[in-house]
Amino acid sequence: MAKFLLLYRADQSAAERMAQATPEQQAAGMQAWMAWFAKAGDAVVDGGAPTAGGDGTIGGYSILQADSADAVRGLLAGHPHTEIGTIDVLEILPPPGA
Repeated sequence: MAKFLLLYRADQSAAERMAQATPEQQAAGMQAWMAWFAKAGDAVVDGGAPTAGGDGTIGGYSILQADSADAVRGLLAGHPHTEIGTIDVLEILPPPGA
């Protein structure tokens, strides 16, 4: 099984979105993410976290495991981030000689 890095991209940073959201909106957002993590189940290796820096378009990451990038893309159906941005799926290659 391969591992995949998901990069969450959006025009607005995660920090800006969180600062502008009401407590109710923040709670609803977390609930949507937790529901997606539950749906993805054992595929989630690392749920990730918000990020800062860079060009400001990458707002966070997760790491999943699956048989293929297509399988990961199938898991992304209904992902809450797709309502505000895009998700890059990058395969994490094993180190040379591993």
